Amino acid sequence: MTTHPLFDLAGRTALVTGASRGIGRQIATALASAGADVAVTARSLSSLAHTVDDIAALGRRAVPLALDVTDVARCRAGIEEAAQALGGLDILVNNAGTEEVRPSLEVDEALWDRILDTNLKGAFFCAQAAARLMADTGGGAQGGTIINLCSLTSEVGIPTAVPYGSSKSGLLGMTRALAAEWASLGIRVNAIAPGYFRTDMTDVFYADANWQASMLAKVPLRRFGELGDLSGIAIFLASDASAYITGQCFPVDGGFLASI
Repeated sequence: MTTHPLFDLAGRTALVTGASRGIGRQIATALASAGADVAVTARSLSSLAHTVDDIAALGRRAVPLALDVTDVARCRAGIEEAAQALGGLDILVNNAGTEEVRPSLEVDEALWDRILDTNLKGAFFCAQAAARLMADTGGGAQGGTIINLCSLTSEVGIPTAVPYGSSKSGLLGMTRALAAEWASLGIRVNAIAPGYFRTDMTDVFYADANWQASMLAKVPLRRFGELGDLSGIAIFLASDASAYITGQCFPVDGGFLASI
């Protein structure tokens, strides 16, 4: 349990998109461990069962919702539904994302639209829906906080990942612009940029021993990220410990960006 009051999320409510597995599941559970009640979303309601169990085991309330972030109308309705179920919304984590590696000369419109619609367009309209609720009901000195999941590709060009990198670079720009615009509403907007973490989405890379050796040689801490490495930064950005921080992106990358 969290011990310092600055990191205490008791009485706060959160929504995490793409929370059925990997980073989303880890962050949702981390917020619950700090005291928050959490709505969790995925395209399939049944896929959220393990996340709901994780949160319930911590003694916090979990609200599962089926939500495809590429459906703007459903984003709005789902976020409103979550806020009603939880009694408000203080924290949004835009984690839902997708990636497909493909040489740029082979990228077609369907792939481009699928990645950008999920990673950037979906994140914006979820943020917009959440901000309307936070501005109306989160008010006072506390306001609300939005955390976007960026990437190393928000800062570095990666071959064969142009649609993904474009979406994550756009997400970083969106983070900064919304932070500047919504500060007057009491809403902070920040981002986390995970480095090399093994998840279901990235597992294909880790099957290649040569790729692993090459990547580890570029990471000063000489290890890949573990999902638990993201818990602290998520709690920090969701809590009063970061009350004077907005518009920032925090790499959690073992020193990768600092060393290039």
